[in-house]
Amino acid sequence: MNGPSMDPVTREIVKNALMSIADTMAITVVRTARSAVVKDGMDFSTALFTADGQQVAQGLTLPAHLGSMAPALKAVMQTFGDDVHPEDIFANNDPYDGGSHLPDIFVFKPVFHGGKLVAWTCAIGHQTDIGGRVPGGVVCDNTEIFQEGLILPPLKLYERGKLNTAVWRILERNVRVPQMVLGDVQSLLSAARIGERDLLALMAEYGCDELIAYMRDILDTTERLTRAEIKRLPQGEWEFTDYVDDDGIDLRPIAIRAHVRIAGDHVYVDFTGTSPQAKGSINPNFHYTKGQVYAVMKCLIDMEIQSNSGFFRAFTITAPEGCFVNPQHPAPVAARGLAGFRICNAVFGAMAKALPGQMPAAWGGGEAGLSFSGYHANRKAWVHLNLINDGPNGASSDMDGADGLSAPIHNMANIPIESLEAENPLMVEHYALVPDTEGAGEFRGGLAISRDFRMLADDTVFQLRTDRTKFVAWGLNGGQSGQPTHNYLNPNSENRTLPGKYLMRLNKGDLYRLIQASGGGYGDPLSRDPDAVLDDVLQEKVSSERAVQVYGVVIDAAKLAVDRGATENLRARLRGQR
Repeated sequence: MNGPSMDPVTREIVKNALMSIADTMAITVVRTARSAVVKDGMDFSTALFTADGQQVAQGLTLPAHLGSMAPALKAVMQTFGDDVHPEDIFANNDPYDGGSHLPDIFVFKPVFHGGKLVAWTCAIGHQTDIGGRVPGGVVCDNTEIFQEGLILPPLKLYERGKLNTAVWRILERNVRVPQMVLGDVQSLLSAARIGERDLLALMAEYGCDELIAYMRDILDTTERLTRAEIKRLPQGEWEFTDYVDDDGIDLRPIAIRAHVRIAGDHVYVDFTGTSPQAKGSINPNFHYTKGQVYAVMKCLIDMEIQSNSGFFRAFTITAPEGCFVNPQHPAPVAARGLAGFRICNAVFGAMAKALPGQMPAAWGGGEAGLSFSGYHANRKAWVHLNLINDGPNGASSDMDGADGLSAPIHNMANIPIESLEAENPLMVEHYALVPDTEGAGEFRGGLAISRDFRMLADDTVFQLRTDRTKFVAWGLNGGQSGQPTHNYLNPNSENRTLPGKYLMRLNKGDLYRLIQASGGGYGDPLSRDPDAVLDDVLQEKVSSERAVQVYGVVIDAAKLAVDRGATENLRARLRGQR
């Protein structure tokens, strides 16, 4: 714990300086990355680690990566032992050796001072393609990891400053869009080097030994603050089960059962009772599962407490080997992002029982993964990976669920339509909120979002990964559930309904429509403020008919105002009919 020489003011300054370094690394990635999924979608993370592999600072990036970076570094350290030198840079993407899924390439740079290893920098980015059976690398119907793409076990990408050209050429020859992928990897390398530069500058200011001592103190302080926050939470046990519709191969639902126990200053989360690992590629590896739990719990404590290895110490997360959230090799894991969201829903559901009135209803959407790919006339490949990142959110006890805002553990951004259309033979013809789709409640859930993608090229390989077609976003305290996800092909002609997970070829002129699931509501819809219902009607989010049928609110169309008397009578009659 705290040593006698640790000054709390200096510790706070150093903590913020380390976080600033991680953020500078993140800005470097945004400004230098090539792909839309990284530079626009923000699917990457940056972090700093102590010499022994403890995460001490993470950039303002993805909570989902909280559980993945330290294990990936640990695998590097175990593989190479003392064979670590200045100007080495390591890479790893193996989900069964600390990684996340194959599209996520981690790079780690050791930081030396006076010939001594003192820290590590890390950058991870989701690559547009990683080879494998289907472009984009997140298809649901692979049945083993070997189909999913190029596996990079812990290796040296640079050795004493010299590029490992064999690895570089292997990566170049195994991906469909090498300029984009290599450009993004170079972006990660730049971030790792800038992190080293800034960390050494901080050591020059404070002294190497003193800075190392403060890094350890930051971890211990984070642990102490986290445990103090946990003590303030209700003590006891709660459980909740949410479901993934299916894996796209076996159409049976996949149960994720989260049992949460809070005892003193420690949280135990156990997934016993979860379905067996899936045949298809939506399994989340156990490191990723842990990251989702950390992300949920981070939402429940003081936001000023850091996300680092000190925070992780207050949690014990367990799951039987071979279950869906702890799959065993060679289970495929490429599309595990969907499962990660559902893990969060299950843990949030358990905590809604522990903290009644303090947790939001389930969010909808925000978990669609689409990829479009093909070849131009010159046989150059194109790949567009679109991880749909907008909400809508679930409602809470005092607030409507936001329309179009990403899920609370997401922290990613949408890929702008202009970027999508400029780089790919695709056109987005429609992008809008869908009226009358909210999970109704005293506070309503966010509305579903509709997108139309028009194909501008023949022979486009289309990969679809969606969920909530069967198990919708749940409401709380009398709030209604959200609406399901819908997928349509050519809705204005054949109007073919597509399953939630699918792989097919599309031709020029075809149109794919995605309607994302909406968010759950909170509280009795008949208790909703009539003026809030009127506002939704005026904004064309809710129809006058739905206002009457669901909320019991009568609107005078001529005056564009609530008919108070008629509303009171209607609500009294609707309550009586219950």
